[in-house]
Amino acid sequence: MALPIEDYALIGDTGTAALVGRDGSVDWLCLPRFDSPACFAALLGDPEHGRWLLGPDQPAETTRRYVGDSGVLETTHSTATGSFKVIDVMPLADERHDVVRRIEGLTGTATVRHEWTVRLGYGSIRPWVRHCSFEGEELITAVAGPDRLVLRGPRLPRAAEGHHVDEFEIAAGQTMTFSTTWSPSHHGIPRTDDLLVRIDDTVAMSQEWADHCRYQGPHREAVVRSLLTLRMLTHTATGGIVAAPTTSLPEHFGGERNWDYRYCWLRDASMTIEALLRCGYREETRLWRDWLLRAVAGDPADLQIMYTVDGARDLPERTLEHLPGYAGSRPVRLGNGAVTQRQGDVLGEVMAALHLARLNHIADEHDSWAMQRALVEELATHWDQPDHGIWEIRGPLRHFTHSRVQVWVAFDRAVRAVEEHGQDGPVDRWRTLRDQVGREILERGVDRQRGAFTQHYDTTEVDASLLLLGVSGFVAGDDPLMIGTIAAVEEDLLRDGFLLRYRTESGVDGLPGDEHPFLACSFWLASAYARAGRIDDAEALLERLIDRCNDVGLLAEELDPAGGHHVGNFPQALSHLALVNAAVDVAEARSRSAEPGEGVG
Repeated sequence: MALPIEDYALIGDTGTAALVGRDGSVDWLCLPRFDSPACFAALLGDPEHGRWLLGPDQPAETTRRYVGDSGVLETTHSTATGSFKVIDVMPLADERHDVVRRIEGLTGTATVRHEWTVRLGYGSIRPWVRHCSFEGEELITAVAGPDRLVLRGPRLPRAAEGHHVDEFEIAAGQTMTFSTTWSPSHHGIPRTDDLLVRIDDTVAMSQEWADHCRYQGPHREAVVRSLLTLRMLTHTATGGIVAAPTTSLPEHFGGERNWDYRYCWLRDASMTIEALLRCGYREETRLWRDWLLRAVAGDPADLQIMYTVDGARDLPERTLEHLPGYAGSRPVRLGNGAVTQRQGDVLGEVMAALHLARLNHIADEHDSWAMQRALVEELATHWDQPDHGIWEIRGPLRHFTHSRVQVWVAFDRAVRAVEEHGQDGPVDRWRTLRDQVGREILERGVDRQRGAFTQHYDTTEVDASLLLLGVSGFVAGDDPLMIGTIAAVEEDLLRDGFLLRYRTESGVDGLPGDEHPFLACSFWLASAYARAGRIDDAEALLERLIDRCNDVGLLAEELDPAGGHHVGNFPQALSHLALVNAAVDVAEARSRSAEPGEGVG
């Protein structure tokens, strides 16, 4: 069985990413892209579904860290006879897809178990594996269909019952370097490279990128780690930003709330861009904007809520029957049925991100504004329709209040683009529609008895997305309606000090089962506290949340407060971008409340 979710760490090359367990096993890797089939899929099954293990063959005390501000992972294993460390890296900026693993003996002599089991097609395809010689170098190749993986190293494992396994001793001062490289099977075997230089270059490039972070407030280490994680979830060749590198890590162990997050949600990507911009990263905005232009090109009526990494639109949902699922959680899903949903908030999120780009002096190019204008004009023809909401409800369509506010945001940012930035467009009509939507929200999306916004127009329930209304500009963070909404959310949705998305027992999502507190929502609550002037509460909650990061600073989608386990797809972009925004919000609120000269950096 796979390890607890929090026992994994992420390595990546901004094209794809791998999850490496505390035990030294690479249990998840899709090649050559985030949304490609996995060649190591033990995360959703067992070792027979593919993994690459380099770890101790006996009980060990294990510690992990990232090397500086990078995605290079260092794991140290201490056994009864000796200790060693493993450096895991997917080198950056080399137009290759490699996992490099360097072992260094530290003390005494330890025995290392090496297991290389490639199973393509999400663990369903046993490739043709053979030892061969290439340019005088011994290596192992695994080939099936369009894919080839090549294992290199000073000592290669031998076939045993369908696996390639080996055990060897590593002594103090001794080093050994292994690599697995993907290439199309119709190409030649990729040549070797100076692996030590590639490790050092990756650390240096990552550190240089991290050093550009202009945030200097509290919890800077956690903020920088979250930004680096968001960078690793960005496909720099195309500009697409995935929601997570995994599929079907469950929201409830043993349940069916298992989704494929290896795609580019316009909402999540827009929020990622906003978090990056707030910390001084501008080039990523241009890269994503260019991806967006390509992805949504065509009829504005065909706008989808998500796309593949390269902007393709076809990602139907299906299940993999051969995988038992993480902790027996089935079905294991590929694709995502939510792609066909109507989610009225998405365009508002996109327009908000592009508006923030303009405020950061990233001017719209002609095609960029033309795209925005066309999408807003399309929205003007159906702005009053119900939708599935931010949580991708698989029940009836509703007029979700958060979605309605984001419709208001879409028109508002279009108006401001004309009035404040000199763009052209039917500003009078957009302004009229914005004001009409605003009146409707205040008439139908508020529980006057409670003094709070509601989840949708036909209920008095609340959900955590309402906490974002204070960020949108629709209502101030300290407005009485926001104060009432925060109180209602606390009363209804707090569980063990952390926040649920909504009450599943209300039946709104049309799915059986329960779920755990949603980490992004808890960060939103910290931001809402800060904007409402409850700065001490905001700081206390932010501290408690950051303490729930795993040992290398990563967060899943949800948290089981009682068991202390991470739940859901991992690491989750939404959790990390919400951490960044909460830290910035709290620091800015504290700065505003401080006497002159006492603010944060």
